[in-house]
Amino acid sequence: MGGGARNVARAGLVRYPSSSVAPAAVALRDAQLADAPRIAAIEAGVFSDPWPVNAFSELLLASHTSIRVAVDQRGRIVGYCISIAVVDQGEIANIAVKPSSRRRGVAGRLLDDAVETSRKLGVTQIFLEVRTSNDAARELYRSRGFAIVGRRSAYYRNPLEDALLLRWDSPVPSGE
Repeated sequence: MGGGARNVARAGLVRYPSSSVAPAAVALRDAQLADAPRIAAIEAGVFSDPWPVNAFSELLLASHTSIRVAVDQRGRIVGYCISIAVVDQGEIANIAVKPSSRRRGVAGRLLDDAVETSRKLGVTQIFLEVRTSNDAARELYRSRGFAIVGRRSAYYRNPLEDALLLRWDSPVPSGE
């Protein structure tokens, strides 16, 4: 997204707009197989064409996939992020936050964590798709340095909608 926001994200600092609610007190951790039903429940409550629970179970067993969850102070999973890293490219396959925990910085924390983890694995580009109508997600991604690089026609079902293809590029160290 914007150059200034990209520099903030690179430095590991996140600035929350003054109009947003203070960041939620959540801890991030690796998801475990026992978390799959709770992750699937969030998915079903957020997306109109949700993945089944067995998809999450299978992803948790894949070596190239990371699923991180955001856990509130009571130990409840309130969000998750699925990222995939293969050689130097990555993908954010899915990110979701329970509606009751939105507008508190949870998605931003999950996204920042996925980007930083991917960078540590040597990923230099991260891709993701987002519904053209999902303004909140598009703004989050823009604020973290993701830029529109394409469009996938009729990518989403229920309702049928195009997806924007976004890409994040790892910063080139100065002096190179």
